[in-house]
Amino acid sequence: MKTDRLIGILTVLLQKDKVTAPYLAEKFEVSRRTINRDIETLCKSGIPVAATQGKNGGIYIMDGYKIDKTLLTSSEMQSIIAGLKGLDSVCKTNKYKNLMEKLSEKNQSVVTADNHIFIDLSSWYKNTLAPKIELIQTAINKKRKIVFTYFSPKGETKRKINPYMLVFQWSSWYVWGHCDKRKDLRMFKLNRIVNLSISEDSFSEIKEIPSYTPVVFDHQPSEISATILFSEDVKWRIIDHFGIENISVSDRGNTITHIWTDKESLFEFLLSFGTSAELLEPENLRKEFKETTEKITEKYL
Repeated sequence: MKTDRLIGILTVLLQKDKVTAPYLAEKFEVSRRTINRDIETLCKSGIPVAATQGKNGGIYIMDGYKIDKTLLTSSEMQSIIAGLKGLDSVCKTNKYKNLMEKLSEKNQSVVTADNHIFIDLSSWYKNTLAPKIELIQTAINKKRKIVFTYFSPKGETKRKINPYMLVFQWSSWYVWGHCDKRKDLRMFKLNRIVNLSISEDSFSEIKEIPSYTPVVFDHQPSEISATILFSEDVKWRIIDHFGIENISVSDRGNTITHIWTDKESLFEFLLSFGTSAELLEPENLRKEFKETTEKITEKYL
C-alpha cells in the first residue's frame, strides 16, 4: 500500500543521511518513477525532502528536521528485535524481518549483536500454524468473520466468529472473538481449528471491540476442583505445570489442588503420569477414574 511505503521511505530517510532513488526502488520493489512520486507526496505533506544530482547526490531530509526517532538504548532495541524474531517464527511473510531492518537501519550491530534471548513461538505445528495466523490477521484487519470446524472435548462443531485478537497463552496460539453460535466471547485453540476460511460477512458495525483480559481459563467455565497426590520422581513435571508455590507437602507426599475445565481433561492429565499420580478428591471422580482405568486394562487382557 502507498501509505505503508511512504512511512517506510520516511523511516529510511530519518535513519540515513542520504540514499539514492535506485536504492529505495529496490528496497520497496517499485519503479524509480514511483519513488519520485512518493518523494513529491512527502514534500507536499510538509516534510523537507531534497535531492541532489551527481556522484555524491541522493535523497535526504534537510538539516534541522532530523530528530532522534527511537530514544532507545542498544539493549532495549535488542529486546524489541528478539520479540520481532519470535513473531517471525510463526509468520511466512517477511514483514517482521522488514520491520527489524527499519528499526536497525542506522545501527546494524543491533541485529548482528550476540543476543542472549531467543524466542520461538512456532511449536511443532509451524507448517499448519503459520497459514492460520496469516489468514486470521487478514480477517482482523478487514473486519471480516472467519468460519471453521472446531474440535473440543464436547465434539466437532462448525463455528463463525468475529476475530478480535490472536493470543499466545498457555504455550499455545488462540484466536479470541465473538462466537455467533454461543453469542458470547470465546477462545479457540488454533491447533484444533480445521477448514479455516474468511467469510464474506463483516463485523464492521462493531463500534468498540472489547478489551482482552488474560485470565487463566477465562475462555471457558471452570468446573472441577481436584486434589492429586504425586510421587517424588515426577515433582519436576508438577513444578513445570503449576509452579513450586502451588505444591503442598505432607506426610503422604506432594499434592496439588487445581481447577480443570472438564472431566476429560483431568483424566487425560492423570493418565499421562501412569502410576506416579493418584486422584484423591473428589471421591465420585476417584471412583469413576478407577472404572476408566479398569476398562483400559480390559483392552489388553
